[in-house]
Amino acid sequence: MKLSVVISAYNEERMIEDCLKSVQFADEIILIDNQSQDRTVEIAQRFTKKIFFRHNNPMMLNLSKNFGFTKAIGNWILSLDADERVSEELKKEIQSILRKPTANSRQPNGYLIPRKNIIFDKWIQHGLWYPDYQLRLFRRGKGKFPGKHNHELLEVEGLTAKLTNPLIHYNYTSVNQYLQKITYFYSDNEVKNFLKSGKTIHWYDAIRMPASDFLTNFFAREGYKDGLHGLVLALLQSFYMLVVFAKVWEKQGFWKYDSKMFLSETGSELSAKGKELVYWLDKQGLKEAYFPKKLLRKLKAKLLP
Repeated sequence: MKLSVVISAYNEERMIEDCLKSVQFADEIILIDNQSQDRTVEIAQRFTKKIFFRHNNPMMLNLSKNFGFTKAIGNWILSLDADERVSEELKKEIQSILRKPTANSRQPNGYLIPRKNIIFDKWIQHGLWYPDYQLRLFRRGKGKFPGKHNHELLEVEGLTAKLTNPLIHYNYTSVNQYLQKITYFYSDNEVKNFLKSGKTIHWYDAIRMPASDFLTNFFAREGYKDGLHGLVLALLQSFYMLVVFAKVWEKQGFWKYDSKMFLSETGSELSAKGKELVYWLDKQGLKEAYFPKKLLRKLKAKLLP
């Protein structure tokens, strides 16, 4: 069995070399360049001659990936981004799959791979960020992206399974990069999907959406175990949900809500979230021997009636 690696890139001169080095074990490497203005192509030419050029459309980069899949000759395709690396352990696991006999109806046509997200110079092991399974390895002709928006998952016909060893993902290297992506990229896609779904928002969602995301990521998904990184990322995700709310509100014409009881109603919403905070501190605190029970009692006295 042969393996084709397909990478779609745009202005990735800082990242592309290490990505390509990590997949030199593949039978072929295909790079789709989306009109890069830097040295991306020059660097890639050291590793592969199979470089194709596509018009740059940041909102539909998955179409470039689909195009790359059509150029592959391997029995299996591994779809990568320039900021991802195949670990040595994952390389061996993929090679073991390539050694398996021809497919039958009981064998997977695709594999989900866990990702180690390196954010702000640290591997983030909790919250949204791990294991972060991504469907990246699939039989040629059995998988593609729907091509509806950029923040979508690859779809594979037939059975899928999970691999054990991770991709290394150098996700966000700066706060500016994070803010730019969520403000101009991911949030726009989410807003479009929200509006297409026919869902509606209410004034109190300006509180509920960000607060719920923070509580979920920091407590339920144990983001606190990543320390300051986990706290900052949970707060940034909360901000992301506020941006989504505000953009949906904008699309709906900045409708007004001028209740005479607005301050009281806002206080009630904040109080409800305060109760949720106490719930999570109590629940997660039972798991942590070092959690100060005295502090929890004080918080309960202040936040609960």
